[in-house]
Amino acid sequence: MTIPNALTILRILLIPVLVVVFYLPFKNHLLFAAGIFAFAAITDWVDGYLARRLGQMTAFGAFLDPVADKLMVTIALVLLVERHDTLLFTLAACVIIGREIVVSALREWMAELGERTSVAVSYIGKVKTAFQMIAITGLLAIGPRGDEDWQLALCYVVLYTAAVLTLWSMVVYLKAAWVVIKEQDKPI
Repeated sequence: MTIPNALTILRILLIPVLVVVFYLPFKNHLLFAAGIFAFAAITDWVDGYLARRLGQMTAFGAFLDPVADKLMVTIALVLLVERHDTLLFTLAACVIIGREIVVSALREWMAELGERTSVAVSYIGKVKTAFQMIAITGLLAIGPRGDEDWQLALCYVVLYTAAVLTLWSMVVYLKAAWVVIKEQDKPI
């Protein structure tokens, strides 16, 4: 067990804690939920950094890290869709979750073809992730009808920016894969 893998497992174990805290009826429960999510987001960065820095990159970590990230983001968005029950919020959440499914399937398929590096994580994907984590943390903290409307509006802008970056990064990955897809579809 490496430190990066332990952090990834911790992120997964924090998911049910996030859900329970989100629903518990105590003062500042949303701030605590946001803190849990923010901590998980930070461990995502830390585990990747440590894996590279300490030379502790493993096949298990390469598999589990993106799974942990997608689970945490997806479950947080599902929780938030209930609280922020608007068409625009739900569409943004659907775009983000849908993209994660498409890109995960694309990466799996490309790996089977021996072309996984064609759809490796890009810079735009990292920026998208940062916007997602910031937006979700803020939305978890303030609730759907925050005392400060400007805070809620800012979180929505960051989430919609993340959704646009999500689509953009998906298009980048699909374009990179398209070359391989066309080559695979040629008659023998």
